[in-house]
Amino acid sequence: MNGMSKALPENHSAETDGSAPSPIGFDQRIEAMKERPIGEQLKSLLRLKPYLWPDGNWAFKFRSVLAILLTIAGKFVLVGAPFVFGYAVDAVSESKSAGDDWTAIWVGVIGFILGYGALRLFSVMLTEGREYIFAPVAQFAQRSIATGTFKHMHRLSLRFHLEKRTGGLTRIMERGVRAIDFLFRFLLFNIGPTLLELTIAAIAFWLAYNGGFAIIAVVVVTGYIIFTILTTEWRLKFRREMNKRDTEAAGKAVDSLLNYETVKYFSAEPFEINRYDKAMEGYQEAAIRSRTSLATVNIGQSLIMNGGLVAIISLAAYNIISGDMSIGDMTAVMLVMTQLYRPLNILGFAYREIKQALTDLEKMFILMDLKPEINDKNGARLAKDLKGHIEFDHVNFHYDEDRKILDDISFEMPSGKTLAVVGPTGAGKSTLSRILFRFYDISAGQVKIDGVDIRDFTQDSLRQAIGIVPQDTVLFNDTIGYNIAYAYPEASQVDIERAAKDAQIHDFIMSLPKGYETVVGERGLKLSGGEKQRVAIARTLLKDPAILILDEATSALDSATEREIQTALDRATTGRTTLVIAHRLSTIVKADNILVMENGKIKEQGTHPALLSKNGLYAALWAQQEDA
Repeated sequence: MNGMSKALPENHSAETDGSAPSPIGFDQRIEAMKERPIGEQLKSLLRLKPYLWPDGNWAFKFRSVLAILLTIAGKFVLVGAPFVFGYAVDAVSESKSAGDDWTAIWVGVIGFILGYGALRLFSVMLTEGREYIFAPVAQFAQRSIATGTFKHMHRLSLRFHLEKRTGGLTRIMERGVRAIDFLFRFLLFNIGPTLLELTIAAIAFWLAYNGGFAIIAVVVVTGYIIFTILTTEWRLKFRREMNKRDTEAAGKAVDSLLNYETVKYFSAEPFEINRYDKAMEGYQEAAIRSRTSLATVNIGQSLIMNGGLVAIISLAAYNIISGDMSIGDMTAVMLVMTQLYRPLNILGFAYREIKQALTDLEKMFILMDLKPEINDKNGARLAKDLKGHIEFDHVNFHYDEDRKILDDISFEMPSGKTLAVVGPTGAGKSTLSRILFRFYDISAGQVKIDGVDIRDFTQDSLRQAIGIVPQDTVLFNDTIGYNIAYAYPEASQVDIERAAKDAQIHDFIMSLPKGYETVVGERGLKLSGGEKQRVAIARTLLKDPAILILDEATSALDSATEREIQTALDRATTGRTTLVIAHRLSTIVKADNILVMENGKIKEQGTHPALLSKNGLYAALWAQQEDA
């Protein structure tokens, strides 16, 4: 009925037409939009339309329209209720002056009072009914945007993620989603309805009494809103300064306490206390300015609000004396104005928070607008049934124009053979694996698998065909079974255990109280380095890739553990094209071919005995490790 089972709408960012900004300049765009006027920021709300009004989802469209109608109806009822109460006041006055029967008087009065209460209750029911109707739409919109942003973040390049803090990116997403909820509540269901209520009240005043009441109501409320917006903008610099000083003071306190022993070593307590006190002095001055400016705003708001009430009462009194209004009419006008002012009390807070929410929303949209560096070409083919013959043909690659990482690299890896790559730190060894996974595109040359340029394959299918055991194995904070099955979530328990046995970790897992249900902790910290590597090997074996990359898979382990892991690695490489990026040369002596790289170039290549006989760079590296 409500359409919740429908697929999430596609990400309506600019990336689809190729005009979206690149990851370069992301920080500059974020910084530039901080000071944008709220009028320009409000334009970003238009981008929520596909989520609030999803194509083909008529149930959600009906809910949105019905929610708007309930909001309008609720405001009509709320404005009408004080007029009913006014009739009750007039009924009491008229009946008392006419000397009517008190029983009849109270029946009439109670009827009007109950009617007033019933109307107010009905107004609340309409408002809350709107929540019942609109909540699924709002929550679906938040879910859609959150999922779309999360999906897009996974599509962005490795370069972008390496340059940005993951925590910062997730905060942009989280704050953007929270901003949507806040904007719904305040713009759609607080500020917007209040302005609608003002319009209805002004029309009611004009029709029931005269234009003077309508003019006063509109002028006072409009003046109140303008004054609040202007003074809140004025106060923002004081709040920013206060927050900055607060962060500075907290940073000094944390820094000092984290380095408690160092402070004691140098008897620097007076120095640290003075630093903290100076920071708190700055916070104190900023807080005083912020609080006094708030008092100024409150006084101004009260002046406008109470001035408006005095003007309304004075006009009503004049009309009563003139015989054009009754006491009940004045009571109704007073109640309507009081109802109008009540939600405006939080306007300063709401304006500040709305502006921040719009900023958070725009940041999220800037993130969604980033164009991925690596894209599948039209008509890209699936990398299926690969034999694993790899060829690098005059490959050049750089991260920055002035820093070449790979310089005219050419080599072949026959299917089912093992190629090892060695060389000093920074030689470009690990870059080869990232290029194979197509985390980056090369600047010149070709990389082929089975004679096909890897850019002609879809990225997903290419990465499915390649497995890797990295030096730093990162595991998810879940069970061992989950981490092994991550390569193939549909795998049976039998398949998982077979992979674990081949990786020589099954017996260890079964020795644990919870076996495969043992939670490994954040980043796998509850396991040793060797145990984590075995899990990584099992995960890769379960994936069953045609091509295997061992990226310094044992360099962080001690010698005894390395020998144990090497047996599992030998099983993993059997029958697969294997690229071994090695730090310890003792692990690659059996490789079919060894590349020796330095400064992004291939200096030597051959088998282990052949390279030793050349007495070149490889022989020097071997001698260094033998001596160590």
